[in-house]
Formats: sequence, C-alpha cells, structure tokens
Amino acid sequence: MLSVVRLCVRSPWKAWWVRRMSWSPRQINRWPSDQLSESPTDSPRVLITGGLGQLGVGLAQMLRHQYGKENVILSDIRRPPNEVYNMGPFVYADVLDYKNLRELVVNNRITWLVHYSALLSAVGEANVALARTINITGLHNVLDLALENCLRLFVPSTIGAFGPSSPRDPAPDLCIQRPRTIYGVSKVHAELMGEYLHHKYGLDFRCLRYPGVVSANTNPGGGTTDYAVQIFHDALSKGQHECYLRADTRLPMMHIPDCHRATVEFMQAPETRLSLRTYNIAAMSFTPEEVAGEIRKHLPNLRVTYNPDIMRQTIADSWPVRFDDSNARQDWGWKPAYGLSEMVTDMLAAIREKRENAGQTIS
Repeated sequence: MLSVVRLCVRSPWKAWWVRRMSWSPRQINRWPSDQLSESPTDSPRVLITGGLGQLGVGLAQMLRHQYGKENVILSDIRRPPNEVYNMGPFVYADVLDYKNLRELVVNNRITWLVHYSALLSAVGEANVALARTINITGLHNVLDLALENCLRLFVPSTIGAFGPSSPRDPAPDLCIQRPRTIYGVSKVHAELMGEYLHHKYGLDFRCLRYPGVVSANTNPGGGTTDYAVQIFHDALSKGQHECYLRADTRLPMMHIPDCHRATVEFMQAPETRLSLRTYNIAAMSFTPEEVAGEIRKHLPNLRVTYNPDIMRQTIADSWPVRFDDSNARQDWGWKPAYGLSEMVTDMLAAIREKRENAGQTIS
C-alpha cells in the first residue's frame, strides 16, 4: 500500500512529502514550524488518557483553570463519578483502540496529549501480560497519533524506571537503568521511544520521572509507594497502620499539587529551554518511620507495625533513595513547594474534611 509520510519538525523550509511503500495505514508527520506552532493567544486542546487514576482529575482541574473547561478533555474506560463528570468534558477512550483515539484527537482538534494510562508496579507484576499490553501497546498508539497529528505528547515515567544497578543516592537523569519490573521496563521503553522519535521525526515528546506521589483525592492504585497514601487514611479512620515496607525504606516522594504544577510548567516550557526529553523531578525523600513520626505530631496515638511484603520490598530496594533533579531546576525552573511537614499537614486536613463530609468517624 502506498502511503504518504509527513514528517513533523520545526524547520523554516516548506513542507515536503515523502512517499514510501508501507502496509500500515498510520502516517508520520513532519510539518514546518509555521504550520505547527500555536499563536500566542491560542489555548491548547488537551486530551488526558487514564484520567480516573491518581493524577488525571487534578491535572485536568489545573489545566482547565488556565485554559478553560472546554479545552481539557478527561478520558478513561470507566464510568466517572458524578462530581468528575460535572467538572468538564469526559469521554470514553481505550488506549488499545487506535481508531477510537484517532477520532477523538481529530474531532476535538487536540494539540496536547497527556498519556496517564498504565498499570503500576505491584499490579503490573501480578498481571505481566496485561501490563505489557496496556503500557507498551497503548504507548505505541499514542506515539503514532502524536506523530500523525503533530501533538505535544506528555508521558510520565517513574522512580521504577531505575534498577538495582542504577546509582541510588542520588539517581541522575542519565545513568544505567535496567529496572526489574514490567512497569519499569515499559517506562524505560517509553523514554527511549519518545527520545528516538523526537530526534528522528521532531516529535515534541516530554517526560517526567515522577517520584512516589502522595494524594488525598484518590485511593491507592497498586504502586509500591502507596503506603504513603494509605497511612493517612488509616491514621484518621482507625489510628493504626500496617506497613508493607520496612521502617527504614527511604524513597523519593512528592505531594500531588507539586506533581501537577511540575507537569503543567514542563508542558508550557519553550522547547528551546529543554536540554533533555526526560527529566527527574524531586521534592522530598522519607521512610515509613519518618512519615509516621511526622503524623504523630498531629495524631500522637498513631500505631504503626511493619510486615514487609516480599514483592513490594524487593521492588523498593531496587529503586533510588533520592532523585537528582538539578537539570529540571536549571532548564525550566522547577522548584517544589511542599516538604514533609507541609505535605503531612495538608494530607491530614484534606482527608479529615472528606471523612467529615461523608459522615465518617475520625479516630
């Protein structure tokens, strides 16, 4: 089948067309800069996949505040809660259905795509085949769509993209990675594919390696760092928590408002300021014992026991203790707002309010 390949690059030259023989109906774009760039007054049109996970709803709210409710479309394969549905546009989107995604991008004139669909570390290890399908096949679909439509594409990476042979304290942006989970392997694959397509075809690919993200707005979703969310719920609901990691397991963490702000600021950064396509971002690093101690400043009777889960502990022991995010700070001005004490105060207040509004008891 004869198809037209359009290549997407920032170039002063006129658009040019290359014809090639291919069995695939998908097309790759390389457009000149005068056809790609948005005018300064244009707002991006944003599609967020996997939007009902830990990060999607909050990011959509932040983007809608800046660009308008109708310019940010949240999507997932699950039915949204009423409050999420009423916040702004929501559509069904299966990242494994390329045709469905393509129609959404074209019909809604999408210019930014945020790809949050993934199975996380612990859940992925229990469902390797499904994780491989969602995390890698789904990624390839959004990469193809971004190339075809000249989108700015954001794909998050993770602390899990590092492995036992990586530098741990701190882990720099560029180093040996070699993760030991399918989640980490799929994220390294995403980092490298995005960088390759950027250099070969001009894809505006952007990626942040998130540390463990702590949020009061969603339930833990199967990640190795989820104890740092569950401990707050347990502290307020029953006054005790059983942790599946050792007390001294130190990992990089971040409060979710910082995570959302980093993502938006990174997406807004001019390409000329980016020396990398994948950056570490950092805020704090703590152990279960340390976060429990900080919570006890507010709830002195909190009891924490430790019953390490072999799989999650092994995963955590292969991850960095701290991130080096000096390149993000230097290139596009990243700076976190929350440390451990500020995060604990905010988390307890937010969860307490949610429980009170739901008529639930507080320990």
